[in-house]
Amino acid sequence: MTIKNKKLAIAVISYNSSKKLEDCFNSLKKQSYPWELVDLILVDNNSTDDSVKLAEESFASVRIIKNSDNKGFAGANNQAYELAKSLRVDYLVLLNDDTVVDPDWLDHLIDTAEQDDKIGAVQSKLMLWPEKNLINSLGNAFTFLGFGYCNHYREPDRLEAKPLEVPYASGAAVAIKMSALEKVGLFGDDFFMYHEDADLGWRLRLAGYRIMLEPKSVVYHKYNFGKASYKYLYMERNRLLVFFKNYKLLTLLLLSPAFLFMELGILFFAWKNGWLKEKLQGYAWLISNIGRIVSDHKKVASWRSVKDKEILRLFTASIKFEEVNNPLLLKVVNPLMEIYFWLIKKVIFW
Repeated sequence: MTIKNKKLAIAVISYNSSKKLEDCFNSLKKQSYPWELVDLILVDNNSTDDSVKLAEESFASVRIIKNSDNKGFAGANNQAYELAKSLRVDYLVLLNDDTVVDPDWLDHLIDTAEQDDKIGAVQSKLMLWPEKNLINSLGNAFTFLGFGYCNHYREPDRLEAKPLEVPYASGAAVAIKMSALEKVGLFGDDFFMYHEDADLGWRLRLAGYRIMLEPKSVVYHKYNFGKASYKYLYMERNRLLVFFKNYKLLTLLLLSPAFLFMELGILFFAWKNGWLKEKLQGYAWLISNIGRIVSDHKKVASWRSVKDKEILRLFTASIKFEEVNNPLLLKVVNPLMEIYFWLIKKVIFW
């Protein structure tokens, strides 16, 4: 039975997105969820194109936040969250500007979320565009050293009939209960871009919430795994920020040998592939902000209700993502990490 009495806010972030937004907005107009229960929020990160104009022309009721600078994905969504709180909605739905949604995508998301009070977030099944038969993400995988990546990326479509639990939800298309966000918050502004959804998923789990993937809620994503050097700065810096922020100190100590081994390997990989400067910039940022990281760690520790042992249940050891495959990773690093992960799970009881 479809639940259509919950108030929703859909947050879309734009940055020179007019070419992408047209397809997204056209698909939103066809959604079956009642528009009188939906507030569409566009947060524009100082675009120089017609993104804002397109939104105004597409939806008379759209709520627009215009930034004078680029707040990034994290900061802009936090602005949408603050507006959503004032609107007293039941769910905040994050939706990328480069997506196309099925008409009933929202119905299925909310139906699944309402099945259990402990479900904090539900992700849509993300398919690629225009290769609509290939998977972008069936939830995101997360390694015990903090690497997040799309689960089942570029595999043929899986027609799971029932929702399944996932390590964390992609921020590209996810419905999050406002009651859960009131406990854990949305994103840290420091993230700017990348791994902010991994951090949110981890905090939701630490607060005792489950994160689900609803395969009947289908969203097509014009996904592009860019490899510009500046992106590695945010990916690597934010991975370590998530890692240090959310584990207990004893767990961090136990993981330190694997962590140091992996960091040495990444430094070599960064040097070989031309983004060593960005990797070192990430270290410099973490060191200069150590006080803030310690403060965030204490804040999480003050309300967490779930043990690291339970958190590790849905984590993995291997990186299995087509865009970063190489023989050394597949034949040496992944097997070593599998062994280490198996051992520490035998030890950790806290």
